[in-house]
Amino acid sequence: MKSRVLGAALFALGVLALVFAGGLAYVVAPTVEQLPYDLKPTQSVAVAPNARFLQITTGKAEVVEGVELRSTITVTPDAKATSELTGPLDGEAVVWLVGQQVMRTDTNALISAYSTSLALDRETGAAADWDKHWLDTGNNQEPVKYSGQIYKFPFGTEKKDYEIYDRDILATQPARFVRTEQIEGLETYVFTQEIRDGIQEIPEDRLSVLTSQLLDGAATSKVHYNNTRTVWVEPTTGQYLKVEEKQSKNLVGDNGQSVSILDATFTYTDDTIKKAADTAGANRQKLQLVGLWGPIVLAVLGAILIIAALFLLARRPSTATTTAAPKHNPRHSATDTNADADADADTTVDTSKKS
Repeated sequence: MKSRVLGAALFALGVLALVFAGGLAYVVAPTVEQLPYDLKPTQSVAVAPNARFLQITTGKAEVVEGVELRSTITVTPDAKATSELTGPLDGEAVVWLVGQQVMRTDTNALISAYSTSLALDRETGAAADWDKHWLDTGNNQEPVKYSGQIYKFPFGTEKKDYEIYDRDILATQPARFVRTEQIEGLETYVFTQEIRDGIQEIPEDRLSVLTSQLLDGAATSKVHYNNTRTVWVEPTTGQYLKVEEKQSKNLVGDNGQSVSILDATFTYTDDTIKKAADTAGANRQKLQLVGLWGPIVLAVLGAILIIAALFLLARRPSTATTTAAPKHNPRHSATDTNADADADADTTVDTSKKS
């Protein structure tokens, strides 16, 4: 009886463990593999040593060479804008405020800057279809149509091509998977995007200043832009661990003149890479615990409990042992009793003969 009660209890626990395993894998894990609402502000720093770049100071354009540039990108969640998302975006997207500053490291002079607001799909990390994206490259917020990956890859990044949005050409270009590589003990997927002879979107008044000061005799000009962008992505989280951009820009006039206004290779600093790897590693462990190891352990435990329960329930209850027949005692047999009675009769004294 006790084994059947214990078996039933183990069977119930085993079923419960399997239910929890399925819940972790199919209910909890998908909700964890999403961009959080309470993301902490982050900064990514890249440097470009020995760079050639354009500097505009009080209206004067000048090309500078041999100076290190430092680019700092800051990402801050916009809780208010996120809370105002409606329709298909409600619960499925988050709004980020992103800003970048590029400065000379020798003088701390500001070379360029931009700020933007964009909505990202919480699962894929790609730009969401939102009608309030804006980009400001010069004290004026302009509407922009974002698409593709921008600052992050999907959770569960695959070894395939992805579209990365480029802010200078305001369009996406494919980033092709090229290899895997270890960074700070983590395996990363490496993707490379090639942009060749793209045309950078520049406000007409600013472009007119550059044309008049840098191109003699040209009436109009365009900025031709090239970039080889390489990103190292931790595949479980989709987080960038390292980014390198080999950028070049040429101001080309309608008269055929051309001047190089940018030639620089920006690469994440060691400190930025280390912090990104630490964060990605910690998040990767959490995701694997919820989506992989937790369900596996619970499923195995549930199976063991159910097998043990079935074994106990299949056992037959032990039967009672038969009572042994009492040993033969001749003193208590009917025959012996009669014999004793006869013997007693033979030894009886007949007192009547003595008288």
